[in-house]
Amino acid sequence: MTGRRWPLAKAMVVLASVLSFFLAGAAGEDWFPGPFIKHPGAPVLAPRGEGFEAAAVFNPAVILEDGVFKMLYRAEDRRGVSRIGLAVSADGIHFSRREQPVLYPTEPYEIWGGCEDPRVVGVGGVYYLTYTAYDGHWAKLCLATSVDLVHWEKHGPIVPWPWSKAGAILPQRIGGEYFMYFGDSSIWLARSPDLLHWEVLPEPVLRPRPGRFDSRGIEPGPPPLLTEHGILLIYNGWDGDITYKVGAVLFSRDDPARVIARTERPLLEPTQDWELKGQVPRVVFASGLVMEDERWYLYYGAADQYIGLAIFGTNINERE
Repeated sequence: MTGRRWPLAKAMVVLASVLSFFLAGAAGEDWFPGPFIKHPGAPVLAPRGEGFEAAAVFNPAVILEDGVFKMLYRAEDRRGVSRIGLAVSADGIHFSRREQPVLYPTEPYEIWGGCEDPRVVGVGGVYYLTYTAYDGHWAKLCLATSVDLVHWEKHGPIVPWPWSKAGAILPQRIGGEYFMYFGDSSIWLARSPDLLHWEVLPEPVLRPRPGRFDSRGIEPGPPPLLTEHGILLIYNGWDGDITYKVGAVLFSRDDPARVIARTERPLLEPTQDWELKGQVPRVVFASGLVMEDERWYLYYGAADQYIGLAIFGTNINERE
């Protein structure tokens, strides 16, 4: 892949400017542009074989390092047990998969349902992976760390609730602390001095909105981005028909719990046959976001069975 690499700070500003169109809509504008264009045709990743990814692959975490897209994704076998697989790509579209999972159920709190829905950030040479462990009754938000994305040390549940999911960590400190958005009905905020030990703030920082695309529930998407305008969090919302769509919210840089703006309409919604039909129909669920050159790659789970891609900043056909 050719082209210059943009500094991360500049990349954050670009994405904030792009999404300002959507956030302006939240301020009362009656127009709603849509810069993310779905990759045409088939999903970028689909189930295969009879092993750990035979039934489904979805809800990926993606990072970009030295021109290589590295994807950690949820995979389900035919018994419904989830493990985390690893795939790599030079162009962000065509991925080569590792034959064996890199994270799999070993603990009592994850042995029945497995390890689900990864999100990953890199801080100080260490990868911090949040994932959902499911024991058949309760979902618990857990943490694992690695230096190579293959060998992981599990640190167990990090939120002391019977049910908690979807940890999206901001990798920069604010006021000397790290922050994480999490939850799967409303979105909550937790803070940490070291990325390992977390304290939950007492009230949700974002709730569903009656009559909107996110009227029934909301859940964080990819790790949030610190921009000059605020903390940008892409999230997933669903309505009374249980149709999952993608939105965005901007929190204050000075107060990660304070909302500055929020999209009125979705950034992305299910339209393709493989998004409308699957293990869970009518689902696009964003969970990975990276920038390469001047393009933003938004990866999402589709119908809880496939992995899709939407790109902003280029003619999509140029990436074929």
